[in-house]
Amino acid sequence: MKVAINGFGTIGKRVADAISKQPDMEVIGVSKTRPNYEALIAIKKKYKLYVPRDKIRAFEDHGIEVSGAIEELISRADIVIDATPAGVGARNKDLYIKLGKPAIFQGGERSEVADISFNAMSNYEKALGKRYVRVVSCNTTGLLRIISVLEETFGVRSVFATIIRRGADPKEIKKGPINAITLDPPHIPSHHAIDVQRVLPHIPILTVALAVPTTLMHVHVVRIELSKEATVKDIIEVIEKAPRILLIEAEKHSIKSTAELIEWARDLGRSRYDIPELVIWRDTISITNGRKLTLVQGIHQESIVIPENVDAIRAILKIVTKARDSMRITDENLGLKRWW
Repeated sequence: MKVAINGFGTIGKRVADAISKQPDMEVIGVSKTRPNYEALIAIKKKYKLYVPRDKIRAFEDHGIEVSGAIEELISRADIVIDATPAGVGARNKDLYIKLGKPAIFQGGERSEVADISFNAMSNYEKALGKRYVRVVSCNTTGLLRIISVLEETFGVRSVFATIIRRGADPKEIKKGPINAITLDPPHIPSHHAIDVQRVLPHIPILTVALAVPTTLMHVHVVRIELSKEATVKDIIEVIEKAPRILLIEAEKHSIKSTAELIEWARDLGRSRYDIPELVIWRDTISITNGRKLTLVQGIHQESIVIPENVDAIRAILKIVTKARDSMRITDENLGLKRWW
């Protein structure tokens, strides 16, 4: 399948690299609106670069080779990954409709932009054949992974999560906070609970979110009430078998912080130190009264949604009809959960 990546930033460049590793799809081009270092990197990686028609000259004046206008890229694709900044994707939808192309949007867009909000573990089959799919945000993706895994085995009665958000991505120089812990947003529930219920409407969930002065990862403190009684051992056994979830032992591995976790990924040679898996600290898993589960999990905000974008392509185009089959292909080709 021929895939166009509209937007080659934090998400777009990672999606492009992930798709390039898949046996059943190819990147036919990426887009940029500014002639910056990311445009140069796209060319260096042999991606064909497309830009707004009125900016072609500006790119060429910077010595950046351009393959054409963005409309030409979209017209040649079987499907589009829209990885543009929040709000831009919704404006781009008219172009996709005009050119008759299905598209995948990111979690920064309002849910109304798509036919369905998507998480591979939670509702893959419901996305089969849809024209417009929205991959939910990084935090929502992490919550949906653990909820879906536990729901399948034990049932889930309710969820409460405190989300400790990174203040900005590493390259974002205009965001904060710098010296504060802020309510983000200043109300309960945060949008994450609403987004979880767009995918799993039967799950009662409440979330509160705080932003802190770090760039590396998000951390969640999650409380889940199970329908069936379980032990810590039961929970660990289920998580160990689950795709896209890693168990880390804080004491044994000496990884008690997001900084150490990122350093671990660097040392393992992961591209951009990405961690597309949901990370759960095994030491934090506890059960009270047989059904009240508490755990702490980490979300690498730059990469956790990348495999979901790949799976969404297969769902929309019906390349693979079963979630587990698509996830297996994606994960094997991305080398996920191969840590030792």
